[in-house]
Amino acid sequence: MQQDCRLFSAVARARTPWLDRALPLLSRSANHSALWGAVAAGLWLSRGRRSQRAAVRGLCSIAVTSLTVNQGIKRLVRRPRPSLRSVPAARRVNVAAFTTSFPSGHAGSAAAFASGVACELPPAGPPLALAAAAVGFSRIYVGVHYPLDVLAGAAIGAGVGQLSRRVWPVLPKRVEEVPPSTDRRRVSPNPDGRGVTAVVNPTSGSKLDEAFVEWLQSRLPKARIVALGQGDDMESALRAAADDCDVLAIAGGDGSVALAATLALERNRPLVVLPGGTLNHLARDLRIERAEDALDALAAGEIVGVDVATIDDRLFVNTAGFGLYPELLATSARLQPWLGRWGAHAAALVKTLISAAPLDVTVDGERRSVWMGYVGNCRHEPDGLAPTWRPRLDDEALDVRLLFADLPRSRLRALLAALSGRLPRSKAYAQYEAARLRVESARPGLTLSQDGEHFEGSGTFTVEKPAERLLVHARHDPGR
Repeated sequence: MQQDCRLFSAVARARTPWLDRALPLLSRSANHSALWGAVAAGLWLSRGRRSQRAAVRGLCSIAVTSLTVNQGIKRLVRRPRPSLRSVPAARRVNVAAFTTSFPSGHAGSAAAFASGVACELPPAGPPLALAAAAVGFSRIYVGVHYPLDVLAGAAIGAGVGQLSRRVWPVLPKRVEEVPPSTDRRRVSPNPDGRGVTAVVNPTSGSKLDEAFVEWLQSRLPKARIVALGQGDDMESALRAAADDCDVLAIAGGDGSVALAATLALERNRPLVVLPGGTLNHLARDLRIERAEDALDALAAGEIVGVDVATIDDRLFVNTAGFGLYPELLATSARLQPWLGRWGAHAAALVKTLISAAPLDVTVDGERRSVWMGYVGNCRHEPDGLAPTWRPRLDDEALDVRLLFADLPRSRLRALLAALSGRLPRSKAYAQYEAARLRVESARPGLTLSQDGEHFEGSGTFTVEKPAERLLVHARHDPGR
């Protein structure tokens, strides 16, 4: 502690005019993590998948670190703040009189954000680490923390950022490198949209506004663009478009894409997926981050064949489910903008399980009581109930995940496993691949889900894959 105080005194005696001006401003900018919130907003607005994940991971790391430091360790240690007598008045900042010194919350939040972001976006790590170090040093320089306070806070924050990998796996590097399908085909290049009818659903997201429609028309001058207005029926518009085109394009979210995929498959039309929703599962697994990626594939004449599946005779391209899964999806979708994908799924799982009633079913001849069933079209990664991506879209497999309710304390087991990130290793959880799934229940009807939408289906149903694949314009080598 004596060495700690001596180091603080040495910094306090330092006289550097430009630091006297800059570091107090930097220290204040990090109050309430405003600086890191601004950086996260910039990452989110970049619209890149990794950047958005990095922003969410960074902010979640700050939240956990702040709770640990400010509501936990500070209340236990209660180290007094340093004396300001040796600190020049020009560089002092105001702190609440009742707050304690160890560890530094500012340093903890700064390190947590830098560490969390670097997990998803390694190139951002070095500049953010420098910024976090500067914020930490500024807290010593303005006289509100000892060096040990800053080092301890930074260590806690960096640890929280890295530990987030255990509960929310990082998107693998190979996502951009692995082709979405080995079923690659070529057609005539179509740079101007000849024979294309594009349906734009503005209700899917704010990005699909009039400016987007104008941009799309400029990129595809020979295409017919159908922008849905208020009160227009999307299914009718898509049916009319599919009947009168060579290539069907859809700009919208997962529900819009699923409906367009059904009609494209029925009419034997290639599909162009222009991401415009909140999650855009199929587009992202096709390695299509922006609408430009899909139009580049159209211009190059590159097509891939991808699997589709059906639940109770309804087609889905991403996921389907039964039991609590439809309610879980709805709750998670509401929470996702605030908590991120894993955080929203965990919170939604807790909420739905607390008041849930188990479902007695027979799954492929085996009688079980389950909380929910999830079925993915192709193998998803990682394990658990919040998968992130699909390595391939043509593996001919169904990814089946079940949360059992017929084990002792199964509700508590599921809750603790979900919150700790250990669900894939829980006895209450099972995951396997199948070519077909048969679910039977004594009920006349069940609420089922397909691609984020729920519907009233049969009490006994089948999940399977038709032999025919959906043809979608996507780049054969997305990493190039």
